[in-house]
Amino acid sequence: MSADRENHEMTDMTHTDIALLLADAADEAEIGIAPVQAVIRAGRRRRARRWAVAAATTLVLAGSTGATLAVTGLPGRTDRKSTVAAEPSRPEDRNVDIPQETELARGTDHGKSWRVVVSVWGAPRDESEAALQLAAMRKYGIEPALLPDRRHRHLVGMTSYYSGLYYGDSPLRPIIFDTLKGWEPLTGTSLMSGALALGKANSDGPVRLVVGQVAITARQVKCDWKDGTSTVVEPQAVAGSPVEWFACTAPEGTAYRNAEVIQ
Repeated sequence: MSADRENHEMTDMTHTDIALLLADAADEAEIGIAPVQAVIRAGRRRRARRWAVAAATTLVLAGSTGATLAVTGLPGRTDRKSTVAAEPSRPEDRNVDIPQETELARGTDHGKSWRVVVSVWGAPRDESEAALQLAAMRKYGIEPALLPDRRHRHLVGMTSYYSGLYYGDSPLRPIIFDTLKGWEPLTGTSLMSGALALGKANSDGPVRLVVGQVAITARQVKCDWKDGTSTVVEPQAVAGSPVEWFACTAPEGTAYRNAEVIQ
């Protein structure tokens, strides 16, 4: 065996060893969330065998809505750049005209089903998207007087949210809503809430439904009722919101008095 041949085989062995080491290292990596990571991990063993025949000097794992595997430094090839996912461009993908909706609570009152929802509307990028969003909000059931263009001259770059009650066949009754440039998270025991009667619009019944926002660190909220009793609930995450939300309902015969973060 000549010296040149020995050197050539040593080089091939080195390249193979490097590729196998990188494949083993990749096998230990945890990236993304299911089902992306499951797909990646299932294919690593098969791809590692193919990578072993070439010298790989860099393994890049990049994750977003999908994951991209890129091998750079292969002999005789130019480096490949890893793919970075761009922000969605379509309005519907950014929740401009199709909001993210989360149900906070549901129940039955005097034979009528009810539920509380929070909808979060993404920020329009231009005037045409703002017009598209306003049309979608009207179709969603938000009262014209409560639409954001009645309170803000310019909607571009602004996020809107609405919490509301559906009672029986009645249209949406907003409870807490706002349109803002930057939705700042709450901290500590800070709390913002609103309350209304558990019934149809213009109901004269007692104010029994409470909906509010708290910091993501809050673990329990206590709602106090006028009869001296109270209800403790756990806040929950809402899609698109930097704060957590809660909903309490008072027992029949009493009404809302106060709400506070207790843990």
